[in-house]
Formats: sequence, structure tokens, C-alpha cells
Amino acid sequence: MAAARRGPVAGTRAEGREGRFFSWEEVALRTGRVAAFLQQRWLVIDRKVYDVTSFCQRHPGGPRVLCHYAGQDATDAFTAFHLHKTQVSKYLNSLLIGELAPDQPSSEPSKNQLLVKDFRELRSIVEKMGLLKPNSLFFFLIFLHIVLLDVAAWLTIWYFGTSVGPFFIGVLLFTTAQSQMSWFQHDLGHLSVFTKSKWNHLVHTILMAIVKGMTASWWNNLHFQHHAKPNCFRKDPDLNMHPIVFALGKKLAAELGMQKKKFMPYNYQHKYFSIIGPVLLVPFFQLSILYFSIKRKEWLELALIVTFNIRICLSYVPLMGFKYFMVYYWLSRFLESVWFIWISQMNHIPMNIDYDKNMDWMSTQLYATCNVDQSLFNDWFTGHLNFQIEHHLFPTMPRHNFSKVAPLVKSLCARHGMDYQCKPLLTAFRDILRSLKDSGEAWRDAYLHG
Repeated sequence: MAAARRGPVAGTRAEGREGRFFSWEEVALRTGRVAAFLQQRWLVIDRKVYDVTSFCQRHPGGPRVLCHYAGQDATDAFTAFHLHKTQVSKYLNSLLIGELAPDQPSSEPSKNQLLVKDFRELRSIVEKMGLLKPNSLFFFLIFLHIVLLDVAAWLTIWYFGTSVGPFFIGVLLFTTAQSQMSWFQHDLGHLSVFTKSKWNHLVHTILMAIVKGMTASWWNNLHFQHHAKPNCFRKDPDLNMHPIVFALGKKLAAELGMQKKKFMPYNYQHKYFSIIGPVLLVPFFQLSILYFSIKRKEWLELALIVTFNIRICLSYVPLMGFKYFMVYYWLSRFLESVWFIWISQMNHIPMNIDYDKNMDWMSTQLYATCNVDQSLFNDWFTGHLNFQIEHHLFPTMPRHNFSKVAPLVKSLCARHGMDYQCKPLLTAFRDILRSLKDSGEAWRDAYLHG
């Protein structure tokens, strides 16, 4: 590849805007993890080169999302995450230091240029078809049914008392309301409920706190990283359970075994996943929310969480007493955790788990996700996350449009020989355990014989 004119080092951002050209090799050096004189973070969006070294800490989506793309092409990630790209151009303009040299390809030379081009054309088609526009009635009905479930849970206890039958019916209704609220807040976090970003952010902040007792900023910080680099170890926070509790992915598990590390008996992880996963998730969520909110000084969200706890206590304690309420509440949280962990992991744990290989956007998402068969029940039960492939390719797309874009995605996958996986719901659940068993055996073999 022809060498481009040398780019500026630290402190020359202003002059970089005036016709300064860079090569992909120069951009790739600015990851923030090399020699001191290169501790900069650059990324590329639409052939423009931006220095995000200082901006990372001020990035509304959290600093780590930008850091994960330092030294890489972030064009498709930027397009995927931002609902109104013109609104963020004012931030980009101040970070611009130059552009790729004319002899440089639009994305890294190592990537499939034709696939990148075809996916961006698909993105353009999706926008023209209006598939990124939400249906207000759909989301109103989703929220209404959550409210009705929540009210039904309280009415069951209020009218029938706390005998065994009504107690567990109340638990089931409350758990269902909370689980469905998880999917709805997920919609809000991805800016897919309202046409304006500010309304999605505002409603997300309020409902996440007063209906679920969690903070939107905490969720955004973790979840956007997951979408940016799914199944990429040390970049996807959903893999933080590796290797403390689970050894995920055969390659990483074998690596752990070669290092003679044994935090848990990983060869049995497919047996303890069903219990330990949900049990650990409840305190992890509660403690990490408090830690994150205090560290980031998210006092408003903490105050709203307090209103959630006051509301729940005032609603149920007078009806059943404090002890019964504790059982009712934490049993519901545990069941919700079971629901969440099986749905959230059925699309990812059975897929490729590795370090970041800096693949193109479509390949990154396809290798890390799979779909579950469509049905009215599956759509409702999973919050339409049975369309995980489409959701990851187009994070801001309203979920009611996933089925419409799926045939276009399948066609593009077929054209490029990519595997588009779709399976029955129970098979997806079974594949979680199968994958855990396989990676556990890979760890054991490497631990004993490596």
C-alpha cells in the first residue's frame, strides 16, 4: 500500500484540518495503548479522521464505546448508534484532524470491501423504506399491557390475600410486568420508541428508575459497549463473567486452562449455570447500579430509584407485612433474572467468543448473534430479541420492523456466503448448555494436558 503523508502527533489538531492526510497504518497506531508519544485515540468516520483522545470522557454514550473503536473504522457503528447524525456533527467538527489519503480504501484494507459496500447500501434501503420509524400505537400498547400486569399483581394480593395460590399468582404477574418492562426500557435505550432522541432519553431515565428501580445511564454504559463489540473479550461487558464464574468460548477457555487457572470447576458449568447465573445477577445489578451512580454522581436517577422502592413498599407491605413482602419481592427478582439471563444469552453464548478481530460491522454482528424462530409467543416472550441479528445490525430500529428487514438481511448473507442462524426457542436454550459444556471440556483438557 502506498504510504500517505505523515499525520500530526499530539498537539497539532488545528493544523490537521487543513488538507492533512493519513494512512490506515497511522490510524491503527492511535489506540491509546502503545508508546507514550502515541497515547492518542483516533478513529475514522466516512473517511474523516477524528482525534477523540480528550472527548472520550465527555462522550454521552460513555468513554469505553469510543475507546473500543480507537484505531479503527467506526463509520458503521456511528451510523448504527446515532438516530440524528446531523445533531452530533458539531461535536465531530471540533475533533476533526484530517482525512484518509486518496489512495486509501474507505475501510481498513483487511476488511471485505464489497461486503462493507453492500451493507451500507442495505442500510440506505432500510432508511428509505422507513423501517427506522417507530409505530406509536405499538409501543403504547406494549406499555399499557405492562401497567395492567403490574396492577393485576397488586389487585391479586389485595383481593385474595396472601394464601399460597394468590401469593404465587401475584409473584408471576409482577415478574412478568418487570420482565416486559426490561424489554420496553431496552427499546427506549435504543432510541426506537420516539422519533426524537431527547424524548427517548427522558422517558428512559424516568421509567427505568421508577418502574424498574434501575438507572438508564448505567444500562446505556454497559449495553452500548456490548453492541459495539459483541462477544469480544475485554470489550463486551457481558463477558465479564469470564473467567470468574464461567469459561466462555472454547478458545478463551483453553487459554485459561493453559494458564492453569481454576476459579471454578468449569467442566461442570453447564450444570450450575441455571442456578448460579440468575442468583449472582440479582446482587450484581443492585450493587453495580449503586456504584456506577455514586461514581458518576447521577443523583437524580438515584432519587428516582428511591421513589420506586417507596412505591413498592407502600403498595405491598400494608397488605402482606414486611417479611412476606421480602419473599415476594426477591422471589420475583430471581425469576426475572432467570427469564432475563436465558433470553439474553441464547443468542450470544453459543456463538463465536474471542478477542476483537476488528472485522467489518456486519461480520462482527453475525458471528456473535443468532435468531430464534418467529411466533407471537416468541416475539412477546423475548421482547422481539428472537430477531437478535437484525437488532444488532440496526440497533435503533423499532422491534416491530425486525421481521420486515429480516428477508433483506438473509439475502445479503446468502450473497456473501455468511451463516444466518435461526433456531427454535428450546434449541436455543439447549445450545447455551451445550456451548458451556464444550468450553468447559476445552478448559479441562488444556488444564490437565496443556
